[in-house]
Amino acid sequence: MTANLLGYDLDGLTAFCEQLGEKRFRATQLFRWIHQKGATDFEQMTDLAKSLREKLAGSAHVQGPKVASRHESADGTIKWLFDVGAGDVIETVFIPEADRGTLCISSQVGCAVGCRFCSTGHQGFSRNLTTGEIVSQLWFAEHFLRQHLDRQNRQERVISNVVMMGMGEPLQNYSQLVPALRVMLDDHGYGLSRRRVTVSTSGVVPMMDRLAEDCPVALAVSLHAPQDALRDNLVPLNKKYPIAELLEACTRYQAAAPRDFITFEYCMLDGVNDQPEHARQLVSLMQTYFAHGLSCKFNLIPFNPFPVSGLRRSDMSQVASFAKILMDAGIVTTVRKTRGDDIDAACGQLAGDVQDRTGVDRRMAAQRQGMLGGIKVVVVKGMDV
Repeated sequence: MTANLLGYDLDGLTAFCEQLGEKRFRATQLFRWIHQKGATDFEQMTDLAKSLREKLAGSAHVQGPKVASRHESADGTIKWLFDVGAGDVIETVFIPEADRGTLCISSQVGCAVGCRFCSTGHQGFSRNLTTGEIVSQLWFAEHFLRQHLDRQNRQERVISNVVMMGMGEPLQNYSQLVPALRVMLDDHGYGLSRRRVTVSTSGVVPMMDRLAEDCPVALAVSLHAPQDALRDNLVPLNKKYPIAELLEACTRYQAAAPRDFITFEYCMLDGVNDQPEHARQLVSLMQTYFAHGLSCKFNLIPFNPFPVSGLRRSDMSQVASFAKILMDAGIVTTVRKTRGDDIDAACGQLAGDVQDRTGVDRRMAAQRQGMLGGIKVVVVKGMDV
């Protein structure tokens, strides 16, 4: 079986070329052809020696993801479903804005964390993606968009930001994630700024510390609650890494972070975590860690309901009141604009098709029974990015 070169960062590709008897500069040339020009045919790589092209033809290939479908939103958002075999499908979303193009990338087939407000979590978990499968989402989207968007310069970069906020918990696939991040950051690859590559995590504390050492990029932490009892129900990982441990890890990460703040994501759930007392508890909690050097921004996310969640979106007036309490306390706060919800491409909506290996239906049913005490359940169709 030949090697898919999308699975190598530059150091890995250098080692591969050395096995073929080639020097490092050949790996750099090859890396540029693959990632900057989107080439898949070694014969197109005209500055490579013919002998090397022949070696590559017998030992390697460049294979992008298999597109199962593409959906385009009225707001310009594009969602691709990629077939990754064995009945599994992952989702990748491109979000165009006036000053940037953001690609939301998946790191796993499904997710094992099981957050109550996330459609992916309700799908269960099948497997981790390989480095090549992570990188191939960016490789495909970048070169597809160059060809299909109305642009004068088809070599100009389309994607300026990458967020690891698609399907999966990135830090539970650490060994495959880090080489993929290095490809994104490499000037011979996509040349993205560390400030413009964001890893979102539910709080895998040991891997947050490792990421700070190995490949510090922007960090977004899914918080969603101001105290452990509530977060235990919304984000089951909290039982292993409670809020105090998580915020201590965030404070440590800050020293290596390319931005001068950590982003906290907070999904607004009607009657669950959106009351004034929750906002005041958040202020008190964060002020404790501000004293230890933590700086943050809160991103309030309107919940995009889906049928089995048993949760409702907070009224926008409630979201505004919640935001005001945070801002009055000096905490930078934004409300995320929902994009692509008409094609189920918004935050929390990415589900794909997953061959679940975790028995998620039983776990989620138990969670709902444990939490729905006094909450009126309204089932609404929809999703979020």
